[in-house]
Amino acid sequence: MHTLLIDDDPITTFLTERLLHHEGLSDTAASFQSPTEALAFLLRQIPAGLVPQVILLDLNMPVVSGWDFLDLLRLHEVQLQDQCFVYLLTSSMAPSDRVRAAAYPLVAGVLLKPLDQHKIQQIRDHVLPAA
Repeated sequence: MHTLLIDDDPITTFLTERLLHHEGLSDTAASFQSPTEALAFLLRQIPAGLVPQVILLDLNMPVVSGWDFLDLLRLHEVQLQDQCFVYLLTSSMAPSDRVRAAAYPLVAGVLLKPLDQHKIQQIRDHVLPAA
């Protein structure tokens, strides 16, 4: 499961990378603390057919928030639809975040931080359903 992690918090990034490693997914993961750099990376991957299956996106980041990133990603929804699933990471359980997330077709879910093995398994089961 090719994964793109976007989170400005180095501790959260470290812990998520460790979890992905523990789950055997670290070889297929790329991490960015800057949403702008992550978007540039993603836009280089699309023409090459190397779209990540999962984007783990922090909502609350300075300068470019997760919402801003999703707005920029709208221009590429057609190329990503049914290939790339975005999971929003947040420490807030505000119902308004879930309502707002529903307006973005690429968003597959909103997850409370921190991620754990159970949440990773749920993502894996959704993205890689049993044949």
